[in-house]
Amino acid sequence: MKKSIVVASLFMATCSLFAQSKEEQTLKDIYKSSLTNAKCYPWLDHLSNAIGSRLSGSAGAEKAVLYTKAQLETLGLDKVYLQEVMVPKWVRGEKEIGYLQLGKQKISFPICALGGSVATPKKGLQANVIEVKSLEELAALGEAKVKGKIIFFNRPMNPEFVETFKAYSGCVDQRSSGAREAGKLGALAVIVRSMNLRLDDLPHTGATNYGDTAKEQRIPAAAISTNGAELLSKSLKTNPNASFYLKQSCETFDDVLSYNVVGEMTGTENPEQIMVVGGHLDSWDLGDGSHDDGAGCVQSMEVLNIFKNIGYKPKHTLRVVLFMNEENGVKGGKEYEIQSSKNKENHIFALESDSGGFSPRGFSIDADEVNFNQIKSWGSLFEPFLIHKFVKGHSGVDIGPLQSKHIVKVGLQPDSQRYFDHHHASNDTFDAVHKRELELGAAAMASLVYLMDQNGIAK
Repeated sequence: MKKSIVVASLFMATCSLFAQSKEEQTLKDIYKSSLTNAKCYPWLDHLSNAIGSRLSGSAGAEKAVLYTKAQLETLGLDKVYLQEVMVPKWVRGEKEIGYLQLGKQKISFPICALGGSVATPKKGLQANVIEVKSLEELAALGEAKVKGKIIFFNRPMNPEFVETFKAYSGCVDQRSSGAREAGKLGALAVIVRSMNLRLDDLPHTGATNYGDTAKEQRIPAAAISTNGAELLSKSLKTNPNASFYLKQSCETFDDVLSYNVVGEMTGTENPEQIMVVGGHLDSWDLGDGSHDDGAGCVQSMEVLNIFKNIGYKPKHTLRVVLFMNEENGVKGGKEYEIQSSKNKENHIFALESDSGGFSPRGFSIDADEVNFNQIKSWGSLFEPFLIHKFVKGHSGVDIGPLQSKHIVKVGLQPDSQRYFDHHHASNDTFDAVHKRELELGAAAMASLVYLMDQNGIAK
């Protein structure tokens, strides 16, 4: 009896070691393929340099849809198709103008309209400026002090946070809600400090949201560079009665038809269970969207390319989804969930890359304790590739709406220290992406997808 137990234990241990050895070798193959035979960098080169910015509803977005669909078709996938989605169409118009009037002197500032903003009158507008640090400070001023003024939101990202996304989330409400709240109090416009930890002269755009505010209360909203915010704040302290001139000609049109791009490898054992890997194909219009989120799109495409290169056939159906309209509406992610629910699809796993193409550090995991611990238990397999971060947290905006009875959602977590230098700014360009870092991110994603596919999720 004792001998049988010993033999059984040895057999189980041998099987475990064999499985681990197989997983270790597959991860090595994945990284080798990504670092020596990847297509993600030339794909990104074309998206960034041949197509350029891809704001929802734009010609660039339309070209990006056709290009990525064509590239997925070259991989020999089981299915490649477009999923219709209606998206907002907002156009920036002429280059914005902003300056501070000090007597006869004019001090120009680097500004840009926030996405979704209304325009100023054709001749611009000019008014005195009130600086505030928060929405609460604005509310405390009341209508009597705010009406007829330009509100300057000047709360910087908190430099104390090593986690830069925590610093971002701690101040982004002034960009998303500042115009709405100031407009209710009769302000003429808002100027918002750029969400950037670096001091530079680049204004960073991003969506502003008027909600259900009446059209007559919707006021222009512009971002100002961090250097500009510092100078404007300093100038107002010595010249509190100075006025600011703002001119922008942006316009919102009716929603237009666009598409999510979907490529699929059908599962060999559990085809009814779907795993998704993706990013968002749209970008803001100031740069070419290389980090946000061209990198995430081509990394997601690369996952399928890697599996083709190493001859791996997933047990579960694997989809790459390039979502449209994350930046100003999340219509692509919402439509994907609507269609998934309509078709009664069963998603068990979703992985999104939308934090830039920098060196991968790990994963942010939205899952129950059992599934979180399973992913965390694979840490030793990732150690040789310098992946060490396995934390509970936000996965991704596009996969956020996705609902299934049992699903694990994960976000790739690259080194984020330089991300907000480029986020939504004109320097989010191809030259800011490092080829090897991009490929390492794709390999990390493919490795996690492989391990999830092999082991499944706990239900």
